[in-house]
Amino acid sequence: MNDQNTANAYLKTKVMTASPEELRMMLLDGAIRFANTAKYGLENDDYEKIYEGFTQCRDIVLELTNTIDPTPNPELADKIKSIYVFLYGELVSASVDKDLDRLNKAIELLEFERETWAQLMIQLVEDRKAGIVATPNLPDINMPSLSIQA
Repeated sequence: MNDQNTANAYLKTKVMTASPEELRMMLLDGAIRFANTAKYGLENDDYEKIYEGFTQCRDIVLELTNTIDPTPNPELADKIKSIYVFLYGELVSASVDKDLDRLNKAIELLEFERETWAQLMIQLVEDRKAGIVATPNLPDINMPSLSIQA
């Protein structure tokens, strides 16, 4: 088994055993990684990296948008969806206009969202330990960085 097959098997296992919270973190990490791929492409006139980065990042942002569950709090869900819709539009504009500044702002927003999600995951772990929130499958973690591999 070569290194790529090993990495793919590891990633598949990681995704299949992850909690919903961890999956969302993986998506955020992937969106940031692909946005940075697009940034590298723009900075180096690498059209393949520009296309790959923007396409993958937009796909992930769309997935993040479509997987928000409005059931617990419809008003909050709508606000979060509107952030992702805005972010998607910024990524489209940055891609079409080859606008590095706009892409950098989108990356900042993704990083802020990731940090917010990381803090929420830590709070969920603490709440579950205290018996405040009862949801299975979130391991006892100190917020490791989860990344999607190519």
